[in-house]
Amino acid sequence: MKNVGKILLIVFVPVIALILALCCITTVPTGYTGIVTTFGRVEPYTFEAGFHVKSPFQKVVKMDNRTQKAEEALQAFSSDIQQVDISIAVNYSIDQTTAEKLYKTVGEEYYSKILYPRLLENTKAVFSKYTAEKLVAFRERLSTEITDLVVEDVKEFGITVSSISVQDIDFTDAFTNAVEAKQVAAQNKLTAETEQARLTMQAEQEAARQVIKAQADAEQAKIAAQADLEVTKIQADAAEYAGQKEAAKNKAISESLTAELVRYYYIQQWDGKLPETVLGEGASILYGLN
Repeated sequence: MKNVGKILLIVFVPVIALILALCCITTVPTGYTGIVTTFGRVEPYTFEAGFHVKSPFQKVVKMDNRTQKAEEALQAFSSDIQQVDISIAVNYSIDQTTAEKLYKTVGEEYYSKILYPRLLENTKAVFSKYTAEKLVAFRERLSTEITDLVVEDVKEFGITVSSISVQDIDFTDAFTNAVEAKQVAAQNKLTAETEQARLTMQAEQEAARQVIKAQADAEQAKIAAQADLEVTKIQADAAEYAGQKEAAKNKAISESLTAELVRYYYIQQWDGKLPETVLGEGASILYGLN
């Protein structure tokens, strides 16, 4: 019996020592913070990434300090009471220096207890400020406003929100159909206004062309009348000049004529025959030329 007891002691003591040794050793992965608890009580210190020795009565809870991503499907209402289905993504992490306090006050479920409720509340608050039509156009603004609000709300807990993005916005089928009908009506109106503007422009251009043509015709008629007037004047001046020239010629001829010159020209033109004069019945006098 003594030998059996010695054998058991030799076998079990190292096993127990090994188990105790393993219970006193822990490792914390990179990107995590080790929260140390003793019988459930949170110790005022933490373990960083690496190899650590602890009491076998202590437990180490590994809190992830890396940036994590969560995607949520939420519902909200616009300012004009339109139901909106929202797909939203949030990137967050916890501060390593306050991880112990966060675990002590909230626990490991800090996302569901702290971050998610504030994400939901602030998303609804931001969406309620805009009409349904503006929500579609202001997606980037919505993301920024929600991020600013959530960041302030969770900062005191040591939770850091790096970004929140509104990925998708969906409305009810009735509202979507109404928006599409409105867009079609607006497009048709724009098309009609564009066509009317085109026709108005064509009419204005045609009227302008008519005005320009009338002005050109009037100017052309004016130029033709002026030309005719100039021609008439030139012709009148020419006729007057010709009359003056003929008169001057006749005057010059009349001034140069003498009785002898006239007799000379008469003789030059005479054919040598004497003129005969026939008098009427009862005439008794015959005139002759000398």
